[in-house]
Amino acid sequence: MQTVTRWYHDVAYFFGGAFLANTIPHLVNGISGLPFQSPFASPPGRGLSSSTVNVLWGMFNLAIAYVLVARVGRFDLRRTRHVVVLGLGALVMALMLARHFGELHGGNL
Repeated sequence: MQTVTRWYHDVAYFFGGAFLANTIPHLVNGISGLPFQSPFASPPGRGLSSSTVNVLWGMFNLAIAYVLVARVGRFDLRRTRHVVVLGLGALVMALMLARHFGELHGGNL
């Protein structure tokens, strides 16, 4: 049965991709036991938070991504449009994170 993808499904998938991309740096650093920037640090987004806070923040982002992708509409990995919209959201967030964290870690050469 073919379902109709409404415009707001695409918006949800885009932001689901963004939250999914934001999961990665927080979980990787948190699981590695390293402090990393988070919205809960001082100053927010620039100061360091503990590895525990980053694991929790990464898992929260993963939960939001799940809700936006798996619970809104009927996301289908076989539908190119769904995958492209999710991928664009992840790409946009990844580029924004690269610029932001690059300023803090010397990655913006």
